[in-house]
Amino acid sequence: MDAQGPGGAGDLDPADQWVFDPNTGNYELRLNPAETSVDDTTELRRVSRSAGDDGAPGSEPGGRRRAAKREAEKEKADGPVSRRKPKPKKSKTKKALYWGSGTLAFLLVGGSAAAYFVYQHLNNNITKYDVGENNDAVSDGPMNLLLIGTDRRDGKGNEGYGDAGSVGHADTTLLFHVSADRSNATVLSFPRDMITDIPDCTVKKDGQRKKIPGENEVRFNTSLGQEGRDPGCTWQTVEKITGLNINHFMMADFNAVKSMSTAVGGVDICLGKDINDPKSHLNLKKGRHTVEGEQALAFVRTRHAVGFGGDLDRIKLQQQFLSSLMRKMKASGTLSSPGKMWDLAQTATKALAVDTGIGTVSKLAELGKNLSKVDLKNVTFATVPVVDNTDGATVLLNKTSAEPLFSMVRQDVSLTEVKKKEKAAKDKQAARLKGPKADPADVRVKVLNGSGQFGAAQETVDWMQNTEGMSRTSNGGNAPSELKKTTLEYAPNQADQARRLADSMGLPASAMKEGTKDAEPMAEMTLTLGADFKGAGTPISAPSKAPKDIQRVEANDKDVCAK
Repeated sequence: MDAQGPGGAGDLDPADQWVFDPNTGNYELRLNPAETSVDDTTELRRVSRSAGDDGAPGSEPGGRRRAAKREAEKEKADGPVSRRKPKPKKSKTKKALYWGSGTLAFLLVGGSAAAYFVYQHLNNNITKYDVGENNDAVSDGPMNLLLIGTDRRDGKGNEGYGDAGSVGHADTTLLFHVSADRSNATVLSFPRDMITDIPDCTVKKDGQRKKIPGENEVRFNTSLGQEGRDPGCTWQTVEKITGLNINHFMMADFNAVKSMSTAVGGVDICLGKDINDPKSHLNLKKGRHTVEGEQALAFVRTRHAVGFGGDLDRIKLQQQFLSSLMRKMKASGTLSSPGKMWDLAQTATKALAVDTGIGTVSKLAELGKNLSKVDLKNVTFATVPVVDNTDGATVLLNKTSAEPLFSMVRQDVSLTEVKKKEKAAKDKQAARLKGPKADPADVRVKVLNGSGQFGAAQETVDWMQNTEGMSRTSNGGNAPSELKKTTLEYAPNQADQARRLADSMGLPASAMKEGTKDAEPMAEMTLTLGADFKGAGTPISAPSKAPKDIQRVEANDKDVCAK
């Protein structure tokens, strides 16, 4: 609900979101219209009319008592009024505490019309950016949320950190990938000093969209703030690097870390050694601590006193902090107090900026409820692989390690390996890859381009002939239509050729489409490249396990200590 009249929120009357509960005598806000039954609405309107002509619950003093009296008199004259069946108690699942974006997703518990105005007040707290995308709050399939921490120095409480007046950078950036079945999530941290290309982007200013030219070989953190760039520019930069489509973003500044850590009652952290960093002002002894406010900010900003004193070591601290914050949000009872809920709601809506697709409390609540299904034991933080640059101050993307990692995320493969397929189906497909393989020179295949990438078929044929020794291959041109997934169609008597080709290209078993009839002796198989084709020689299938050299932290691991 983000309007004050019918039609302003998807043709939904805001009054219909307030339901009278006869068991408690209070009104309950239903953010999801589907949760409000016809009986609920009838009950609400009946009581609203008895409360006052304007329809506002309790707007006339004594209205509720008079309504109850009239109802009692009617029951005495006409007999008992039919009652709805008592509502079943909400399960623990429906009461799941929200985390991640659920930091902003909360339940409002109100007993009067005042709660409606509280709701609008929180709505007005939210800062929104129009980045040219207006995606639904929740969508089917995998979801990708971009979390940006800016080091901008303006705003109350941010004056004492140096670099006064800075417009800020993308100081901390994480891509939160949630699997299609919501069973797991992978969080990728992007080093701020990674050299990359920033694409052209547009920002909205004074109601008009303005193009900001891109730059090549610059630090990743300049994708925000610099040259007038907004979070949409960081959004597009991450999409260019990973090949993933982002659904939403959230951005926080220094104040967000301080206020959110305080609102949840502190965040538990662990130090493997004493730390006294005069730059971040973190001064703590070895062991476990609960930090909030300035001390929490100092923890996520420190880097000179841990590891090798660089940004990669600071990323480990941030991953530890966020993991602990998520555990705190998930912990039973953390948000059971209405007072704590209100403090957190106020803090969150003031501290974070979001895209227009989740720019209202109801949309944030919808997103948070959806993401709350993920079990923390299946959430993994990983740092995008990089190598040192020659200048000693920046890093470069390690494409050899990064591409398999990005491929896993694109294909929704969990780093925690919790997503399991039907064993029988998996064994059946895997069997197609087992058996003898033909000599490369005996592989006959026609390559069709359904990838949407210009020249992909010829590129593949050249690679097959010149690198793999498959001289009997041909370019079949464009496929009748574009495909999402690459497929290889073959006859039973071509199975040895298919296995050879699948082995060379890294085709998954699911790409193998075996026919029912044998082919003529000199017939060709048909390979149709799909959108998952990333270049000749690059395996089509994602790795089944994360690369061994990836820095990673499990969100449910309470024993991670900074060293």
